Amino acid sequence: MDAVKRRITYRLYPTAAQHQLMLEFLRLHCELYNAAIQERRDAWKLCGISITKADQEKQLVAVKEARPELIPLGGHALQETLRRVDLAFQAFFRRVQAGQTPGFPRFKSWKRFSGWTYKSTSNWRFFPGEKKHGALELDGIGRLRMRGEPRQLGETKTLTISYKRGRWQASIVVACVPEREHGTAGIGFDWGIERFLTFDDGTGVENPRFLRKSERKLKALGRTVSRKKRGSKNRKKAVAKLGRQHERIANRREDFLHRQSAELEGRAVLLATEKLATKNMTHSARGTVESPGKNVRQKAGLNKSILDGAPSAFLGMVRYKAVEAGIALVEAPTRMIKPSQTCPACGRQQKKTLAERVHRCACGCVLPRDQASAQVCLHFALSQGPGTGPRVEWAPPHKH
Repeated sequence: MDAVKRRITYRLYPTAAQHQLMLEFLRLHCELYNAAIQERRDAWKLCGISITKADQEKQLVAVKEARPELIPLGGHALQETLRRVDLAFQAFFRRVQAGQTPGFPRFKSWKRFSGWTYKSTSNWRFFPGEKKHGALELDGIGRLRMRGEPRQLGETKTLTISYKRGRWQASIVVACVPEREHGTAGIGFDWGIERFLTFDDGTGVENPRFLRKSERKLKALGRTVSRKKRGSKNRKKAVAKLGRQHERIANRREDFLHRQSAELEGRAVLLATEKLATKNMTHSARGTVESPGKNVRQKAGLNKSILDGAPSAFLGMVRYKAVEAGIALVEAPTRMIKPSQTCPACGRQQKKTLAERVHRCACGCVLPRDQASAQVCLHFALSQGPGTGPRVEWAPPHKH
């Protein structure tokens, strides 16, 4: 397998003096970002001229002569900040051409500016073996203590320093050849809301519902923020506390997704599931859910539960880990085989409402609905053989 790029994130622990220096670096990068946006706006508004990233990079020498405080930041880091401006404008024009709501690039406060990037290793040095977790040295700032345990190191490429809710982080991109073990089983699985995963043998993984379980606390923290006077120190503290709670939820969810996807790869040599369109699943709350004996009701409550389970992020992890482990991942085309409507025994398709959680077929097959869907996906994957693409025909491999 060829080398791939992976991102490793560490927590940084600067001294008080280093913290102030890093804040100053952050302010200067934000100032450059805003100045670059202003220059592009003025050039087009006053002269009808479009300024490119290359044009602005050529001005950096003169800018540093006029503003010598920018010199310690490093030329490559300044170029990366200008690149962010260019990416923002590219995204704007792309949305305009696609007929979407464009959202013109805006100025940013340094308190909301994410950080800065070094596109090469000329202004920083990484010492992975120092004091257990390693150390990071930045030109103009010094050596920083750090904490983090990467799964695999490699050749360092770029570094991004970010500041979130009073904490400094370093994201190092490395080039490595991933090493990941795999199992010997063929596993079909179905993602769901009631159960996070249901496997073809009937076992599964319960849904941790990180957001749902924290809703009461989030609402209480939100009420606390609303009671504080705008602009007051107490309001800032309350907002920071609410942000930390959201961060905890996101971290717990990400850790859970990584653990479950890694465990899947460690058990399987073949994985099969249906291809999910999360964007369509959560597109609008105006969809309907049918219940036996009841009127059709709104689907509004499902969107939050779907997003809480993060199926798109989970399947993304499964995809790249399957490539690293060298195993096959087959995502069955949902519209073609309709896993939740198809009998895994005889292949008969019968429409079910979301309220029907048990699959019952005239052939005598009775299974939990998600287990039946997982079996259909696995049968489809096994029927494809060693070919690279799915065949149009499909039939279950056996009948009762």
